[in-house]
Amino acid sequence: MEHTLEHSIQHGMVSHDNVLVLISYLIAVAASYNVLDLTSRINKASGRNRWLWLSFGAMVMGMGIWSMHFVGMMAMSLPFPVSYDLVIVLISVAVAIVASFVALLVVSRQRLPLLQLLGGACLFALGIVLMHYIGMYAMQVEIRYDPMYVMLSIMIACAASITALWLSLYFLKSDTRHDVWKKVGSALIMGGAIAGMHYTGMMAAHIESDMRPNRVISSLNTILDQKRLAYFISMGTLFTLGLSLVGLYISRLFSKQESEKQENEKWYKSLYEHNQDGIISIDLHMRIVGINPAAARIGGIKEKQLKDQSVSALLTMVVEEDRERIRHMFGRATDGEEMKYETVIYSTNQERVELGVVLAPVIVDKQVVGNYIIMKDITDEKRVKVRNYHLAFHDELTGLPNRRMFNQRLSETIESHRYEQKQFAVMVLDLDRFKVINDSLGHIYGDLFLQEMSRRIKDKLNGEDVTLARMGGDEFAILVHQYTSLGDITRLAERIIQAIAKPCYLKESEFYVTGSIGIAVFPDHGQDTVELLQHADTAMYEVKKNGKNGYQFFSAELHHELQERMVLENDLRKALDRGEFVLHYQPQIQTSEVSMIGVEALVRWNHPTRGLLYPGTFISVAEETGMIIELGNRVLREACFQMRNWHDAGGPLIPVSVNLSSQQFHQSNLVEQVRQILVETGLSPQYLELEITESMMMDAIASIEILNQLTELGIRISLDDFGTGYSSFSYLKMFPIHKVKIDRSFIQDIAVNHSDRAIVSTMITMAKQLNMDVIAEGIETKGQLDILTEQDCNEVQGYYYSKPLPADEVEQIFFLPQRSGNVLTF
Repeated sequence: MEHTLEHSIQHGMVSHDNVLVLISYLIAVAASYNVLDLTSRINKASGRNRWLWLSFGAMVMGMGIWSMHFVGMMAMSLPFPVSYDLVIVLISVAVAIVASFVALLVVSRQRLPLLQLLGGACLFALGIVLMHYIGMYAMQVEIRYDPMYVMLSIMIACAASITALWLSLYFLKSDTRHDVWKKVGSALIMGGAIAGMHYTGMMAAHIESDMRPNRVISSLNTILDQKRLAYFISMGTLFTLGLSLVGLYISRLFSKQESEKQENEKWYKSLYEHNQDGIISIDLHMRIVGINPAAARIGGIKEKQLKDQSVSALLTMVVEEDRERIRHMFGRATDGEEMKYETVIYSTNQERVELGVVLAPVIVDKQVVGNYIIMKDITDEKRVKVRNYHLAFHDELTGLPNRRMFNQRLSETIESHRYEQKQFAVMVLDLDRFKVINDSLGHIYGDLFLQEMSRRIKDKLNGEDVTLARMGGDEFAILVHQYTSLGDITRLAERIIQAIAKPCYLKESEFYVTGSIGIAVFPDHGQDTVELLQHADTAMYEVKKNGKNGYQFFSAELHHELQERMVLENDLRKALDRGEFVLHYQPQIQTSEVSMIGVEALVRWNHPTRGLLYPGTFISVAEETGMIIELGNRVLREACFQMRNWHDAGGPLIPVSVNLSSQQFHQSNLVEQVRQILVETGLSPQYLELEITESMMMDAIASIEILNQLTELGIRISLDDFGTGYSSFSYLKMFPIHKVKIDRSFIQDIAVNHSDRAIVSTMITMAKQLNMDVIAEGIETKGQLDILTEQDCNEVQGYYYSKPLPADEVEQIFFLPQRSGNVLTF
């Protein structure tokens, strides 16, 4: 049907619905915001997901621009109804979607040079312009266009396209949570540009008729009146908004999943690259896929040199004896089994490295796709374990097996010998007088001494089937696994004793010790570890009791003595609490005038069942148990108290001599304790004489300081058992010593032994040259007394004049006659 031209619609005759204009602008803004937001989502996607996001974004963006266009057309009010060709309308929709696809494809690239940006913007602008004018062509009216406005609309479309693509690229590079409001502002600008292009294009149109002449409608086309088109556009708009909402939800969902995936990848990468354990990835074809820095450091290898190489390249670093075992483990790991093992490799610089290795299968979708070789350098850890094991079973000072290892080997030997009752021997060795050296010189020199003794013993055992151990302190044990006869054991013990007896040089001086050895034989002397060691210990103490420096086999008699010793120790503790210790006093005589010049206080134990016990019975036990200090302090206090009472009763005014033990002498508060006792008892210091032994003065510097402090108090110092010690005589001139006491061992045979007589004469002469008084102890015969008198030794002590007596007897026999002016007679 054809119609003639009836009227022409000028711009001034066309009005617009402001509400619809605003809606069209908001649709443009919404579409612009979606573009800006979707660009970053598209850029982060890859592969198939990337194309899906491109397609979805193009549909949202194209439908948004198209909806804005046709809502804007509906905002135009004409004086006659307008129909639209549906096919052409759909073509305009397709053009908008294609143009949007091209635009999104351009801006989603990682790099976008300026020329490509401008080219993409021109294609996008062309699509928008085509969509607009194809949409206008769908109107069933005659339209003429103003070329100037058409060109202006194209320019606006290009400007809007460039702006849209540039803003999309900007937000793609600056994807932060603070960009939301920037995107909103940018969307307002882009929406205004798109709306401006549309309404500029509308201004270019001159509608001249409500029906185009000679316009033939295809039978495939459908003509939509304005009302039906409104529904169509509304549905399209709702569809677009729906897609936007769905896209936003999917975008957030995918974004969260993608963020979690990226975060997990970052964590895994950090764990992989910064892990202190080495990690090597291998595939099912046994090719090396990756090597982390720790693995490269441990093996001294480089990833680029071994990547894509066979794992056999790594096996060449493994010690040869482990290679076949590790190949077998690789096969089991490929089947999905986790394997753990330790091995040794030699790094590229030939450094030996101990490794702890885990072969962990990599399982994806329940399928093994490769393996991780997770390795840890345990070289230091193994070294520490070896050292700890060594320390657990060896003595740190000497390097010898310790008590734990000795007991373990002894138990093993008992079990291996039990069935046939084959003999073996256990020897317990204790160094005599070591405690004196340790207390006098200090622990440092004591340790050096123990190291020297252990070397000597070890040398004498070289070539023997024995185990030598340090049990603690100065005690050693020897397990003799095999021997032919007991003579072999005795000869071995003699060699050890001879080696120990040789002088040891410490602090530029010679020191002598001896060894006491106790021996127990399996199965005669015990059937288990405890019995054998206990019985060997008992035999060793018997040697000490009998003068030390020897060896002895265990016997039943010794066992009985051990039991008595244990009882004695228990009774000794009770005796201190019960006050069972008493003092006896032995007079010291001036031979020229036969007068008493002093007394020596000697302790006795008034045992409730065994009677009066002498020091030789219990002093060693007191020293071993540490009770000697308390006992010594009590003796000192009682002796001072008794002498003060004798002075107050009329005298004579003579000193009392008290023996100090080594432990007492080396107390840090010795001087203060002595001062306090003198104050408590009221005895003048000049009447106290403290007796010390040569062995206490091994540490000359410490001894001089203690002796000087005692001397400053007014106390006299006497050197007891003179001649039996091992310190240099030259030390005597250094010490503030007032008197030396010649030991009874030199006096005993002085009447028949010329050597003893010569030694005593030398001692007397030397002491007098040093301005020291001399007293001899152990005088029992007139012949001994005469010889000493001839040697100008006029002070003596011994049974010839009197045995040690209780205080009341001393007073009755010696002091009362002397107070009466009577001369002592013997």
